[in-house]
Order: sequence, then C-alpha cells, then structure tokens
Amino acid sequence: MFKKILIANRGEIACRVIKTARRMGIATVAVYSDADARAPFVGMADEAVHIGPSPASESYLIADKIIAACKATGAEAVHPGYGFLSERTSFAEALAKENIAFIGPPVNAIAAMGDKIESKKLALEAGVNVVPGFVGEIRDTEHAVEISNEIGYPVMMKASAGGGGKGMRLAYDEKDVREGFEATKREGLNSFGDDRVFIEKFILNPRHIEIQILGDQHGNILYLNERECSIQRRHQKVVEEAPSPFVTEKMRKAMGEQCVALARAVGYYSAGTVELIVSGADPTGESFYFLEMNTRLQVEHPVTEAITGIDLVEQMIRVAAGEKLEMTQDDIKIDGWAIENRVYAEDPYRGFLPSTGRLVRYRTPVPAWEGDERGVDGVRVDAGVEEGGEVSIFYDPMIAKLVTWGETRDAAADLQVAALDRFEIEGLGHNIDFVSAIMQHPRFRSGELTTGFIAEEYPEGFVGAPAADEVTRALAAIAGFMASAEADRARRVDGQLGERLDPPAKWQVTVGGASHKVKVGTKHIKVDGEAIDIALEYTPGDRLVVAEIDARELAVKVARTRTGWRMTTRGRIHDVRVLPWHVAPLASHMIEKIPPDLSKFLICPMPGLLVALHVGEGDAVEAGQPLATVEAMKMENILRAEKAGVVKAVNAAQGDSLAVDAVILELE
Repeated sequence: MFKKILIANRGEIACRVIKTARRMGIATVAVYSDADARAPFVGMADEAVHIGPSPASESYLIADKIIAACKATGAEAVHPGYGFLSERTSFAEALAKENIAFIGPPVNAIAAMGDKIESKKLALEAGVNVVPGFVGEIRDTEHAVEISNEIGYPVMMKASAGGGGKGMRLAYDEKDVREGFEATKREGLNSFGDDRVFIEKFILNPRHIEIQILGDQHGNILYLNERECSIQRRHQKVVEEAPSPFVTEKMRKAMGEQCVALARAVGYYSAGTVELIVSGADPTGESFYFLEMNTRLQVEHPVTEAITGIDLVEQMIRVAAGEKLEMTQDDIKIDGWAIENRVYAEDPYRGFLPSTGRLVRYRTPVPAWEGDERGVDGVRVDAGVEEGGEVSIFYDPMIAKLVTWGETRDAAADLQVAALDRFEIEGLGHNIDFVSAIMQHPRFRSGELTTGFIAEEYPEGFVGAPAADEVTRALAAIAGFMASAEADRARRVDGQLGERLDPPAKWQVTVGGASHKVKVGTKHIKVDGEAIDIALEYTPGDRLVVAEIDARELAVKVARTRTGWRMTTRGRIHDVRVLPWHVAPLASHMIEKIPPDLSKFLICPMPGLLVALHVGEGDAVEAGQPLATVEAMKMENILRAEKAGVVKAVNAAQGDSLAVDAVILELE
C-alpha cells in the first residue's frame, strides 16, 4: 500500500480524498493555486505545495507542476479527483514515466473512453446501442447545419472532450445551430483544450441513468447499481439519487452487464461511470443508449456509497496499489435510498446567474463529512469551503454536496428538506431554496423525471416553493414570538418602549400578502384566535429558529428587516411584516417607492469576461436579440435585449472584465 499520495485537485473532492486516505493511514499532499491558499483542503493535508496563479490553466492543468510536487514530497501516487487532469492520457503517461502511480484507469482506457467521438465508435463496434448522430470531424457551421438537418431536430451539439455540462447546446432548428455551434467550440477549447464538436439526436422525454463500474487489475469488473441524474439545468446535474425510481431489476441487470462488457473490452480498472440515456416514452424501459464513459470518479459518487456501503475512493486507492477487489457481483446490494443535492453559488431568483463572493456566513446541518458513507443520522455534507472563504470566478460554482439516506425514497427526500432548512449561507447567491422546492415537488415525489424537468416545471423561472397554509401560520406565530422577545429586550435596555406591558402582546403579522392577528401570551400563542401547539426558543440576534409544531420540526432562517423579518424555510423566502395592533392601520398611508426603469440598459448580471459583443452603436435591435456574451465560471451566458430599440452607446469592449451590474450598452 502507498505511504503517501498527492491529490491533483481542489475543493470538496480534495477534502474527500484526504479523509479516506487519513483513515487508511496514508499521508497526503495537496497542491494549490493562489486563489486556494487559505482553502480548507490545504490545511487538511499533511503537506501542501503551491503550484501557481489562480487560473486553472496556469496551475491545476499543468502536469509538470503536479509531477514536480510529487518529486519534492515523495508522493508515490496521484489521485486526480474529477475534472482538470483526471481524464488526460498525457498526464497518466507522464506519471508512468516518473514511476508515479495513477489512481485511476489505464492509459488505453482513458484514451478509448475519454474522447466522446472515439468512444462512440468503439461502442458501435462492441454492439452497444448508441444515440443516432454524426461521429466524425465537423468542418464549420455550415457543415453542422447540414448534419443537423439530416439527423432531424432536436439535436445536441457536444464538445468532444467535454464534461460537467460544459460545451453542450440543444438546437431545435437551424437558427439554434448557427447561433450555438461556435459557442460550443469555444467552450470546448477554453475548458478542455479541444474544440472538436459532435452532433447527435436529442432523445425525447429522456432520463439520464448512469452505471457505476469498479474493476481491479486482475480482470474483475463489477457494476455497483445505477444512479438517476435526470434533473439537470443547462445539462449540469443538480439532483442525483440511487437507485433510480424508473429502473427495474431486469433493466438494472441488462444495463450493468452491458456496461461491464464495454469496460472489459477496453481493459478497464478503477472506478468509472457509463452514462446512458433512457427514453422515458418507452414503457418497457428497454430503449437505453450509450452516451459516454467517464473514466474517473463522479461528483455524485456518494449516493452509490450510501446504498452499497462501499467507499469508492478507498477502492480506487487499493486497485491502484494492485490489490484485488474483495467483493463479487453477488455481494453488491441496494440498502435504502440516497439523494444528493448540489449546492451551487448561483441565484435561482435571478435566472440562476453565477454568484461569486465571500461566504460571510456558512453553517452546515452536520459537520463536513463525518461518520460512515451515510454521514451523521443519514445526513452527509461533502464540502471544500468554510466560513470567511471566497467562491471565486476561476472554478466551478459548487459550494457543497448534501447527501441524505433513508429507508425509502420519501424518507431520503424528507431528510433533504429538513437539512436544507438548516443549511445557512450568506454573502452570495445560492440554490438551496430551489433544490428544496424540487424535493417537495409532486412530480419529483412521483418519480416521473426527465432531463427537461426544470425547464418544464419552472418555465417562467423560480420564485420559491409553494407555501402551505400551515407553514405560513407557523411563520406568523414564530414572527409574533420573536417580536415579543425583541420588545421585552428593548424594554429592559434603559427602559426603552416605556414600562413593561403585561402579556398577551398583540401583533399584526403579514405573510405572503395575508395578515394574521397574533397574540403571544405566557403559555399560548394564538393566530387569528386559534391556539397553536408550538415550542421554540429565540434570543434576539439568532439567525436560525427551530420550532416544534404539532410534534413536527420546522427550521427557519431569519434576518431582521426594517418592519419585521425575512424568513426562509421549505424552499421559499417570506418577507414578513410585524406591527403592533395599534400601529398596523397606519401602514396603508406609507408611500410606496417605485423602482426605476432599467430596461433600456444592458446590465452585466454577474462578474465575468465579455467574450463577444454582437451589436454596435446605431444598430437596431429586437426584443430577445443576442447583444453580448459573458463568460463566468467557465460557462458562456448570452445576454439578450429586453425590448426593441437602437443602440445609443456601448460602454464595454470585447475582452473586458466586467463587474456585476456594469452597464454594457444603452438603448434609446
């Protein structure tokens, strides 16, 4: 077994590998860029080596710097995590030349499966079902249009070396191909150093199912069941679960055996994932097609660990050291259900725009991964950040992964909702409310999933999860209690608010447009004359209130506002106004401030790089027309005109770094 390994990655996956290595008694080495100098994974490792500036292209993507760090520290092996160099054959070859073990598959398997175009050719030769499409070199946009017309719309354009949802565009017509082909090439080149693109038929009502593979260097290859990853946004996975609510035992066996055969054909060992697309329109579940094989650990691997009890990182390390797998296919079982939500630095209330900045407050429902594969009481957090840290523009926007395990799918989903309510993030936008809403959505609970779930269920964007009447009434009671506690405190501080008043304290609480009369007494809280069975504690300044209502727990994040609180729970933000009964009637006389009309300005919605400006001064534009393209967190975002007009002034140039709310151009 290795005595020391180096992790050629950052963030939560670096922390994840370090924890398993530590448990195995293996020393660890971290490598870090300027942006990550104070990151948690750097302090967790036994040693750390600085490898360059913040951009990945100048640090984490330079193999020579990783190898130099291995030599300087005596690391015998490298775990690549995912992304960066994890699927670069040149990196694995360079390590082999230096007699440094690669904790991953053999070079020939990476080469065979890492390239989407070549992997499809191999899958065809092996008799594996593949999605109809064009597998070959696409010369230019006109060629792409010709191919798409032949395949038939809709089609998907994908960067050959892509992954993680980057370098992908869905086209419903020729216009979409012309608009998106060059952008797909640029994303592939910028993120993966390869601008080749292939085009394939987009399967209607598709479900994204993947099979976890694990093999050793002695010819043993197993499948560790499936994961359902259908809930995606912009082809980026948001929710993953294991097992899939769609896959039957017959399907699981057929998929698993086919994926093992494919892996065996390329001499695969280590952990890997074969991604499949399944037609949800086929009631037999037999219409599944090979998409690609990821020759590395997947972001969503914890859900497989939770239902099998197998530490995949440990197995990868043991396989790389030459050990045989200690389990057989018959040993692989499914115990319970696991769900993973990716907590991203993006604001669903603003069209999921990337959000960067400092984590002013960061509190997780349980400590970052402790316990076994299922965490603490079925809740596991894999994270690579800490309070006071920064989410920068240089890397992926994922803050953490929240994994829950339960005996049933509903139990795991319920645990997600409860844990998300206790997940506190301040300082930047995040998607906690959004994933909580998904967990509560009737369609999610029914298991009727497709990769179009988010687009279909939130066509007008996200405004928060629907609030049940019992939740809003509970919030009214909690707000009344907090107002009473703050009033009592104010009276105790230098006699503010006059002499002490006897309970009950009487408040008018407005939640979601509905007003409630709340009385807070010494023994009871009444909402609209009806007593609520509620138990809670609150000290002025608390930011999380946990109440027990009718023997059920409700955690609410609270933030003081001028006239009450902003209260967040169950996937929705509630602006709650709390006024004394005798003051409330006067509120109707307050003047409402009307926000200015900003529709004539094209405002940069997030920090980023202006990679393209599509219009110039004096140009006439129509509503919905692309005006500029801004790259943020390795993704290109097209900014469109809100209304028709003429470009009056252009305030930025291609190549400029833009701050949030920067005015790019003005219309007249």
